[in-house]
Amino acid sequence: MNLKRIVMASLFIAIGFIFRMLTPPVLLGMKPDFLLSMMFVTILLFDDYKMTLLIGGIVGILTAVTTTFPGGQIANIVDKLITCQCVFLAFRLLNEKVNSQIKVLIVSFFGTILSGSAFLSVAGLLFGLPGGNTFTMLFMAVVIPAAIANVIITAIIYNAVILAIKRTPLYGKVFEKI
Repeated sequence: MNLKRIVMASLFIAIGFIFRMLTPPVLLGMKPDFLLSMMFVTILLFDDYKMTLLIGGIVGILTAVTTTFPGGQIANIVDKLITCQCVFLAFRLLNEKVNSQIKVLIVSFFGTILSGSAFLSVAGLLFGLPGGNTFTMLFMAVVIPAAIANVIITAIIYNAVILAIKRTPLYGKVFEKI
């Protein structure tokens, strides 16, 4: 892995982490996960499996450290490691078949659904879901709205990052395929 690429990925993750920390809780004490959106964008930009695993692990740890969900630490790490690999595979499968804008929308929606489902499943199995809520209730009340919000957030972040990259000297050196 190239040091410039690792530094750029670290910056993207740091920006997502800052947004995550500044976002107030919205539904049932849970907040939108800007870090997840930034993970999707970073995986798409770098298109490297080793980098994807590194990103998934770091994002999992950062979300585990900042979670407010009871017992969500382990669930966050497991969910991000599963989600990052599935998102990488989805981007690869859609690579030449779909426009990058559409690809971002599709993968961010289904990636968020997968992430939320994995999170709730692991948390529910290990610790139980809080407040007597069921998986279905939390899925409908939190995961579906989060997936819709993440589509919008990820599209905005992706386009902002692409625009910024194309206006810097890094274009063509770090990001060959944009």
